[in-house]
Amino acid sequence: MGKRNLKRERERRRALARQQRMIAAAERRRRRQLAIGITVPAIAVVGVAAVIVMLLVNREDTPTPTTSETPTETVDASGATEETADPGSTPRATYTAVPDPALAEGREWTGEIVTSVGTLGITLDGAAAPQATANFIQLAGDGYYNASSCHRLTTDGIFVLQCGSLTGDGTDNPGYQFGPVENAPADEIYPTGTIAMARAASEDSQGAQFFIVYEPSTIPGGYSVFGQVTSGLEAIEQVAAAGTADGSTDGTPATAVIIEWIELK
Repeated sequence: MGKRNLKRERERRRALARQQRMIAAAERRRRRQLAIGITVPAIAVVGVAAVIVMLLVNREDTPTPTTSETPTETVDASGATEETADPGSTPRATYTAVPDPALAEGREWTGEIVTSVGTLGITLDGAAAPQATANFIQLAGDGYYNASSCHRLTTDGIFVLQCGSLTGDGTDNPGYQFGPVENAPADEIYPTGTIAMARAASEDSQGAQFFIVYEPSTIPGGYSVFGQVTSGLEAIEQVAAAGTADGSTDGTPATAVIIEWIELK
């Protein structure tokens, strides 16, 4: 095995171990609550819009790990530099500027997201969403997403898997934010297989995190759609079927999902 593959394997194992620790912690919390007779109230859904706002508000803008958010990018409003995936892993590049939308070349890109549960074939729309596409191309090409986890799964009202957090809890960012929203569906319906940018309340709070829609979802507010899963989505559907680690409708997937690497052309 080459040095590059050894490095990827070490990073993958660290990320998997980190997410397994998060899953175990969530399960311990659930057991403690049951042991002392605490009934965890279900989220009061005051219309689907309320759920969506929670889902799509990224922790990058509100870095409280316990805050429930929607498929939004957790962007740190302070513009802090990005964090490493694990204290013992190789640091990612530090960014201070938003990638040039010209990187998207105004064309369709194809590629693969290789994960611990399977490989996703994808296409990116550099014409309809040049900034979001260029952002993904830059980060993926630099290995930013390598060994990162898909830290959030939602299973009620909105059906998405959110990825791209190096810390595994959605509180990190790549060192910049960008906007406005591009290519958002006018009817607010995100079809199965949609890949879109996560964000906080502001449209200019997009960063590195993105979400994959595994079942049609109505998501008010507008999110930049820049890609589509063309194959392998059944792997994500199986993750969704297993639910979250704590049994809630919004939390860490019970099945760990680690992005090993992304290839684009």
